[in-house]
Amino acid sequence: MTDFHHALRSLKVWDTELPAFDPAATPAEPLPLFHDWFTAAVAAGQTEPHTLSLATADEAGRPDVRTVMLHDADARGWHFASHATSAKGRQLAARPEAALGFYWPVQGRQVRIRGRVTTGTPEEAYEDLHARTTGALASALVGRQSEVLESPETLAEASAAAWRRAETEPEAAAPTWTLYVVEPAEVEFFQGDARRRHLRLRYRRDPATATGWTRELLWP
Repeated sequence: MTDFHHALRSLKVWDTELPAFDPAATPAEPLPLFHDWFTAAVAAGQTEPHTLSLATADEAGRPDVRTVMLHDADARGWHFASHATSAKGRQLAARPEAALGFYWPVQGRQVRIRGRVTTGTPEEAYEDLHARTTGALASALVGRQSEVLESPETLAEASAAAWRRAETEPEAAAPTWTLYVVEPAEVEFFQGDARRRHLRLRYRRDPATATGWTRELLWP
């Protein structure tokens, strides 16, 4: 057995006490439950609970995935931001649908979201960027995300120039910076169980219901 396979086989899953989950006691809409689970993940000491996997597809339908940060979750949907000129930005322009995945192993929980993606206004994108750190602004001012990079030295020079501008012009704009909102059609909450009796609760958009959502359990 190689070192890789030995390391892989030695890993444990959810080597911790997992919280109870009663699907019958959940709210009629998914957003309040997401807020509850997110704050519980923070309280439980989950590392970077605001990071998520973002899946998109290019013009040919080939899937792509990367890790981004959650910027908000409200009645409009789940928010993240990026450059419109990046790979994800181009893919979303061609196919405005996405899937999001949160994983909080401290509590054995996952949340999966699928839906149509819309863009915020330029004013919202500006406010989003300037509510963040100087480093975030500097990174946005570098731009050229997903383009071919000539060398690490080229990046260092561009980053240094962007940092200087961010520090001297804190109100500087990054024209391609865009706020994206995933409007959920489906939201699934997964609660892991040590005996593999995992609970999966899915919310589906349903205009025929009073709340606009249908709740259903799924086999694990």
